[in-house]
Amino acid sequence: MVVREMQAVLLRLAGSYPVVTVTGPRQSGKTTLCRMAFPDRDYVSLESVDQRQFATDDPRGFLAQFPKGAVLDEVQRVPDLLSYIQTTVDERNRSGQYILTGSAQFELMDSVSQSLAGRTALLRLLPFTLEEAYLGRDCPEIDSLLWRGFYPRIHDHNLNPSEALSFYFDTYVERDLRSLLNVRDLSQFERFVQLCAGRTGQILNLTGLGSDCGVTHNTARAWLSVLETSYLVYLLKPHARNLGRRLVRSPKLYFVDVGLATFLLGVEEPSQLTRHPLRGALFETFVVSEMLKQRFNRGLRSNLFFFRDSAGHEVDLLLESGQAVYLIEIKAGQTVASDFFRGLNFYRSLNSDSVAGMGVLYGGERCHTRQDTDVFGCRDIPSLYQSSENALREKTT
Repeated sequence: MVVREMQAVLLRLAGSYPVVTVTGPRQSGKTTLCRMAFPDRDYVSLESVDQRQFATDDPRGFLAQFPKGAVLDEVQRVPDLLSYIQTTVDERNRSGQYILTGSAQFELMDSVSQSLAGRTALLRLLPFTLEEAYLGRDCPEIDSLLWRGFYPRIHDHNLNPSEALSFYFDTYVERDLRSLLNVRDLSQFERFVQLCAGRTGQILNLTGLGSDCGVTHNTARAWLSVLETSYLVYLLKPHARNLGRRLVRSPKLYFVDVGLATFLLGVEEPSQLTRHPLRGALFETFVVSEMLKQRFNRGLRSNLFFFRDSAGHEVDLLLESGQAVYLIEIKAGQTVASDFFRGLNFYRSLNSDSVAGMGVLYGGERCHTRQDTDVFGCRDIPSLYQSSENALREKTT
């Protein structure tokens, strides 16, 4: 069983807050994480019909079963229970009373914000990181990484990714979507998600996306909001600092799990990625997701942005701390080329005082320094993240 990188943060927060809420996409490992972190704590899944009925009919009696607290799984299934948890934790006045998990983000976060404001710490658990997925095992080639993705169940049970992700997506559409949106034509929504996969790593154009799917701009916005709030996609915001140039204002669209994006593109085996036109975009999706996990696993909010101006100058990732930024270029190629540094150097020429450091993450393996820029191999994302954090800390102190 993999010990998740977030576990130490979860335990620390449980020592400071009466409630800790762990959210994230379905099958990201929330239940396993919480049960491993608190093996002696009572555990209840509110997916269970009888437990859910008990909690609904007699919430005070339900909570009275757990004088020392409990892990309550899928708590969004009984949203009114959170008001009673608020009363209970206030009366007991101690840390770490309840550990809550949930996947239906709209319902859960609305209830948490209303009932547990100031009483709960919030963690976002995404699928495995690269290190978690291949701990103690040889890391495969890049195309296999992009094809397999990082949902824990696929790795824990050595499942066929195409088959497992097909079941995962069908379950998501049938179970979660119907409870969140009134979608009359599920096949149209499936088409919408497939079109999103074809745009991973690209600037979001909601009008074009809706038009290609045959839905209105407002419908496309609503559907995308569901995907984002359910942690299936992530919208990377443009860096808004005024550099005296016309900057792109729309976000970039990424899938949180590159394996799901690869599946939705119809890729059935790694060899099909070798010459795939979106291989570079999928590699970029993988890196952005891994950097996001580095933040979330430390209990931090995203500080990720991108830069692009109207002339096409671009930096794939900017990590921001105060007025300082760390610049990252992402390239799937296995050979470092001079044009890898073009966007980085251009941004530095505009705003050199704020640049704490620069890095390139490429599809090769050798780490080195070139043109005052640290170059990291594709399996060295934790080193890249730590390097960026160190540079930003040094710049801001």
